[in-house]
Parts: sequence; C-alpha cells; structure tokens
Amino acid sequence: MTREAMSRRGFLQTSGFAVAGATGLATLGLPRHALAAGTTLRYGHMNSPTSINGQQAVWFSEAVKTASGGEVDIQVFPSSQLGSIKELAEGVSTGAVPISHNTAGALAPLYAPIAALDTPYLYRDVDHLMKVVDTASPVMEGINKGLIEKAGVRVLYAFYFGTRQLSANVAAKSPTDLKGVKIRAIPSPIYLTTVEGLGAVPVPVDWSEVPTALATGVVSGQENPVNVVLDNKLYEVQSHLMLTGHIRAAELVVMNEDQYQMLSPKAKEAIAEAADTVRARASKATLDAEASDLAALKDKGMTVIGPDSGLDLAAFKTSVKALVEKKFGDQYGDLYKQIAAVS
Repeated sequence: MTREAMSRRGFLQTSGFAVAGATGLATLGLPRHALAAGTTLRYGHMNSPTSINGQQAVWFSEAVKTASGGEVDIQVFPSSQLGSIKELAEGVSTGAVPISHNTAGALAPLYAPIAALDTPYLYRDVDHLMKVVDTASPVMEGINKGLIEKAGVRVLYAFYFGTRQLSANVAAKSPTDLKGVKIRAIPSPIYLTTVEGLGAVPVPVDWSEVPTALATGVVSGQENPVNVVLDNKLYEVQSHLMLTGHIRAAELVVMNEDQYQMLSPKAKEAIAEAADTVRARASKATLDAEASDLAALKDKGMTVIGPDSGLDLAAFKTSVKALVEKKFGDQYGDLYKQIAAVS
C-alpha cells in the first residue's frame, strides 16, 4: 500500500482530523484548506501530563488555539492513551494520530536517517543540538523532506528533552561493571546499540511497560534524562544514577502531512508561531530543571555517580562510539559530517 493510500485511509477511518462534510467538500473540488474550519486534532504521546514533555503538548495546544483564533483545537492524550511508542509513530504516518512527539530513534521505522539525530556523544553541547534540530537548519530541512516523502510525516518543531543518564540497581563506574546487566532500551537500533556500548545487555521495552519491568526485575535499569526519572518516581525501584550523559536528546513534534496540508493558511501560521514559542519555552524549562531535579533524586535516596566520584566517562565514550561507528558509520557518516559542520 502506498504512503498516500495509507494516510488517506487513516484519515477517513479514524476521524483524527474531525471536519464535517469532508467527503462532500472534496467531491465538489473545493480547496483542501476549506476543510479546516473548526478543526479538531488529536495529539497523543507517551509521557505523563505532569512532565515537561506532557506540559509542552498542552502549551502547544493552547498557543495554537489562541493564534488561530479558535480555528484549531488540539486535544492532548498523554500517558500512551493512543498507543505505544511504535504505535504513535505509525499513527502519525497513517493519520490515526494527527500529532505526536517522539525521539528521533523511535521515528526511524518511518525514515531511517532520522535516527542519526539520537546518536550518542554526537553534539558538542545543548546549543549545538538545538541548532541542528531547528527545522530551518540544513540538516533538518533534508531530514524533514525525506520524512514527508517517505512516510507522510512532518516535523513541526523540536525541543530539548534533556541529557540521557543511566539508572540501575548496581553501581557502574565503567562498561565492565555492566557486563550481563539487563538495561531497558527504546525499541530502536540506535538505542539498543547505545545500551550495548555502555556495557549492558539491551532489552527493548516500550515506555508504558518500563515501571513494571523495573519493579519485577525484567530489567535492572534504564536510561533517560533526570526529569523523567524524577517525574515517574523511578527512584523507588532504582538505587543508582550514573551520569554517563550519553545522549543529548531532543523530542520531535510531528504531524501527519496530509492533515497539515488541509489546514488553512491562517492555521498553518498559528502552528508555526506556536512551535517557535513552545520550542523555546520547553527547552528552557528542561534546562532550568536539570540541576534541581538531580538534587531531588539525591534527596530521594539515589546514589549519584559522576566523574568526581569515579565514573570513567572516557571509557563509556570510547566503548559506545566504537560500537556506533561499527554499526552506523557507513549508513550515517555523511549526516554526521553535516551535523558536525553546524555552528
């Protein structure tokens, strides 16, 4: 089935893009944006509503409604209500879930090169990351073009999600300390490789199942930014936090392309305006919270291990980068050069 057929089938079957008389208007040959009056769009994601990720979805909904003068109403469904990580990505492609956010690695099944954005130890700093994932950057322009053509999905904006650290029920100061330890990874090749490079046994587990997997011992650890560890109370089932800082991460807010093109010019302008505002607001909120979140995890009883307390960061970097180069160097080498050139 072609991407166009999949997208239109999802549009018609799910009413994710709710517009009265859509079929009739299309038959009459009216402009596509004529379908946009009184548009309601669903925004599904996997995060809790109290997380910064969850809050930014609400900020975006509110900003779009204001900027569009009420023309576009985005209804937010948090906590995997509309599906797993994989299902959300597929849902945006088919139109079943008009808008979502996800990691670049989790979007890779739709368009493989996008996974390169989540490569460990790739960015010089957060500023470099945010310049790369700006939709106006040469890197993102190329990726967005390919994502639209391949899967019918458009990146609206990206925001700083945090720097991913490793939590576990063992103290790990080098990759050798993680030998045989099962660590949850996002079900994506780049994340599975990252965890393997850290020295552990990667186990693919959907985010909705992570708390149970940790509590029952299916896995002994996971990796995420500190805000995720705190917001989801993972300190209750994890004793140690290792500051490996292996991935500076951005969440990508994506939309079904067919449904985007059905919006009126005013609605598109509203989305662009909201995207700029929320991208900056969410990124700042994450940056501002990192130090206090780490302190809060210490207060909750987690033992934090960083370079000052014996963490061999160089060993983790060397191990991870060697494995990534072996598995992805040929595939993403040109993209890595483009990313390195962004200043």
